[in-house]
Order: sequence, then C-alpha cells, then structure tokens
Amino acid sequence: MEFETILRNLAKKEYRPIYLLHGEEPYFIDKISGYIEKNVLTEEEKSFNQTIFYGKDSDPRIIADTAYKYPMMSGKQVVIIKEAQTLKEIEILRNYASKPMPSTILVICYKYKTLNQKTK
Repeated sequence: MEFETILRNLAKKEYRPIYLLHGEEPYFIDKISGYIEKNVLTEEEKSFNQTIFYGKDSDPRIIADTAYKYPMMSGKQVVIIKEAQTLKEIEILRNYASKPMPSTILVICYKYKTLNQKTK
C-alpha cells in the first residue's frame, strides 16, 4: 500500500490490525507511525492503551502478550515497535500476525532494511 493511501485511510479512521513499515526511507516510516501515535487514541486513552517498544531493548514475547490484551475504556489499543530491525527473534511475532487481536493496532517500524521472505 502506498504512503498517501495509508495516511488517507488513517485520517478516515480506517485502521488495519498490523502495519509493517519497512524499507530504506525512514521518513515515510516515521510519518505513518507518528500519525498513528498522535491521532488514533485520545490523550486520556493513551495512558492505558498505547505502548511503545524499542527493538533492541524488547522481547517479542512481551510485545505479543501486550498486543493480545484488551483495551481499557477504549475501542482500540496501539502497540508500536520502533527500530524493529534491531529486535532479536522478530520471527516470533509471526504467530501474532497470523491471528492478530482485532482491537489492537500493531505498528512495526523496520528501518533501512526489508524483511526477508522467511520472516514475513
């Protein structure tokens, strides 16, 4: 999906359960993830329903467990993984991707690289 299409859908509140943002151009990855981080939830909802992980400091099992939680006092929960290219054992998230939580928006920011086909 193209950058403009994703932003247009987000502006219309048409959300996907998973956004795998990857490639050589970090500008587009940052723009989309920043939009989701700032606009999907209200400020009140963010404290309970928005979690940001940083790849090298995170365990993919904990990320998946967080993504499977139900949101509190909100219809949605946002889970963002920044610098996912440094996440060890990212393939563990494949199980989550095969059956994502409908109320969670998982954003995976995988910069400067593309995932190999086995990981996708």
